[in-house]
This record gives sequence, structure tokens and C-alpha cells, in this order.
Amino acid sequence: MTITKNKLIDAVDEKTELPKKTATSAVESLFEIIKRTLVSGEDVLISGFGKFVVKDKKKRKGRNPETGKGLILDARRIVSFKCSNKLRDKMNDSH
Repeated sequence: MTITKNKLIDAVDEKTELPKKTATSAVESLFEIIKRTLVSGEDVLISGFGKFVVKDKKKRKGRNPETGKGLILDARRIVSFKCSNKLRDKMNDSH
């Protein structure tokens, strides 16, 4: 099951007993801060959870899977996630 932003807001609302409007504002604000930080090129480290890392990919050769024709893929930035050891251990202990 995938957790959506609405489900996350509901969980914050239930766990903290904050009004739904306040929980929505808190979750939206958190996501905005994370997005703004990543767009600026900085990594986001959340202790006990993991790290969102901004990586630069260089221009490289690729191919169109439909035609097989070669092409050059533009340089771009991506975000990768590396979970913390605590989270990894917790995930593996649950099985």
C-alpha cells in the first residue's frame, strides 16, 4: 500500500490531535522546505530516517527503446534516497 499525502495528513492529525487544518499546514510546510532545499542543491538529512541526496548526471549516450536509434541525453539533476541504518534495521526486523 502506498501512503498518499492525504493519508499522511490524516495520520499526523490522529497522532498529534492537531486540527486537520493545522496538520495539513504542517505537512505542506515540511514538503515545501524539503523541495526548496533540494532545488537549491543541498541534501536533506533526517536523523533516524535517511538522506535525500542531490546528484548531477552528466550528458551521456542513450538510445530510443522504440527505434533503437542512438541519442544524447542531456545533463540533469536527480534526487536519490539512502535510508538510515536505524530504518534499515527496523525494516528487516519486521520480517
